[in-house]
Amino acid sequence: MRKLLPLLILAFLFISCESDSYEKGEGSYSLTQTDLAELTVDLKKQATAFTTDDGDTYQLVKTFNTKWMETADTTYRALIYYNKVSETTAEVMGAGIVATLKPYEHWRIKKQPQDPVGFESAWMAKNGKYLNLGLLIKTGRVDDEEPPHNIGLAQDTVYVYPDGKCTACYRFLHSQNGVPEYYTNRYYVSILLPEQRPDTIRLTLATYDGVIEKMFQTK
Repeated sequence: MRKLLPLLILAFLFISCESDSYEKGEGSYSLTQTDLAELTVDLKKQATAFTTDDGDTYQLVKTFNTKWMETADTTYRALIYYNKVSETTAEVMGAGIVATLKPYEHWRIKKQPQDPVGFESAWMAKNGKYLNLGLLIKTGRVDDEEPPHNIGLAQDTVYVYPDGKCTACYRFLHSQNGVPEYYTNRYYVSILLPEQRPDTIRLTLATYDGVIEKMFQTK
């Protein structure tokens, strides 16, 4: 049976700035930008480049590593804070890992908790690869430790219409996992869509304001 993905409480990595040969704070590329992206990690577990959801790829002027980069020669989904140095290079100022979900048939998932979350936003990536969610999740610490939440994504039904188009029904799963609800943090979650994407997605979430449904065009 599929298990729910743990949503760990991860701090952003802020990379120390050093003096380089290019100017900071005055050029046309100096303003810090924030994007969800695919972060490339090499054989030495060093981040070397990233590609944003808009399809822009940047090589890093300075590689970096952080503890959540546990696998070499791979790609991580991340929220990137960066300054553009040129049209093809960037200086990363901070990066945080982003939980990525894949839809699984509901009958494959043994437990399907739907503890509420705060819903803030949802949007399709321009590259059509991801459906991104901005969520507000209540957290807290017990004995100086903050246990992880669990999240997952169930696919309930796929409707196929006479014209050949289809709608996939996804249901967001969330277990508070005994975490106290002392304060609220914002998290971004990306849903990795299948290669054969449905024409539309109906996403259901349990929120503190009740169950909501959102529809998205994917093509």
